[in-house]
Amino acid sequence: MNFEGTYVAMVTPFTKEGTLDEEGFRSNINYLIDKGVNGLVGAGTTGESATMTHEEHHRVIEVLVDEVNGRVETVAGTGSNATSEALSLTEFAYDVGADAALLITPYYNKPQQHALVDHYGTIAEKCDIPLIAYNVPSRTGSNIEVDTAVELAKIDGVDAIKEASGSVDKVSDIYRALTHEGLEDDFNILSGEDSLTLPIMAVGGTGVISASANIDARRMVLMVDSVLNDDYTRAMELHYEMLELIRALFIESNPVPVKTAMRLMGLPAGPLRQPLCDMKEENLEVLKKALKDSDLI
Repeated sequence: MNFEGTYVAMVTPFTKEGTLDEEGFRSNINYLIDKGVNGLVGAGTTGESATMTHEEHHRVIEVLVDEVNGRVETVAGTGSNATSEALSLTEFAYDVGADAALLITPYYNKPQQHALVDHYGTIAEKCDIPLIAYNVPSRTGSNIEVDTAVELAKIDGVDAIKEASGSVDKVSDIYRALTHEGLEDDFNILSGEDSLTLPIMAVGGTGVISASANIDARRMVLMVDSVLNDDYTRAMELHYEMLELIRALFIESNPVPVKTAMRLMGLPAGPLRQPLCDMKEENLEVLKKALKDSDLI
């Protein structure tokens, strides 16, 4: 499967009582589709998957597939630090009709590089759904190295990597290594760092899985599409238009500022789940200013 364009790492809205807000989630899905996104990710880490029950996790994926109804691509977050659990979630996503699955690298247990290949290979072998490996070492303690990314690209069914290591050099090295193997057209690199999406795409990336697009999908879509159409002048203008907002949206742990911004914009978000909590007042003021400067509130 070819992954290209803007995919939104959606938040999971909760009610005041802390339960899944299905109506709000459906509303957010339609809001983002209207902004022109290419795909939506449900039950990922921005969706607070770490604090959802399996039943809630399943339901988010079901609602995503049902509400989208084929209008854009649906990507289910199915990663875990246990391969068996990740496989079970991925099989569920396949069974309910998701287009693809996003699997964060196993966290805390820090598998070796060859173990990462085995992890994704096991799931790809047993479940016929396109997989996106998600590399975010600052959160997981596990880093997909360049040679390992190439080995993943050779696995039938592992079609992309979401790169959130924070290094454009790393993306350059992955893309160059893919070209040496003739794999650059079969394996996509997606930005996992919103502020680095433009440079990542400039060195071989094909799009972004974006948390900030919950807030400003229109401009993110325009920027990504500008790069895909080789209009780097317009892409650079949009990059700088969004830069301070993106920084404000990551001033505290994701998705705390994103959900806060959504509440300020009147979008369904609801409370955070512990151990996350509301923003510090001084950071909230920075976020409010960025939203006002971007004409979003």
